[in-house]
Amino acid sequence: MSDNYSKSRDKVTLKIPRPLYEKIAQVIRGAGYNSVTDFVVYVLRDLVASHGVTSGSTDARESEDLLRVKRRLEALGYLDSQANQDSIQG
Repeated sequence: MSDNYSKSRDKVTLKIPRPLYEKIAQVIRGAGYNSVTDFVVYVLRDLVASHGVTSGSTDARESEDLLRVKRRLEALGYLDSQANQDSIQG
């Protein structure tokens, strides 16, 4: 088996509605993410970590970036503001 085969088995494809993909692309424009995929992986890792399952540490800049993105997603209606406050404080 080739090395590419083993690398491809480390990832899966998630399908999201195209309008959501396009809105995420707008939200992250200029935020330092290389792609929608990079941003979504970052947000999902944070979500998993907020539920007590951690795989690494987050430095201060990443925390600030995440807070800024969460606020923008809240403004777009994708996040509930109270739940967002609870996860930020916790």
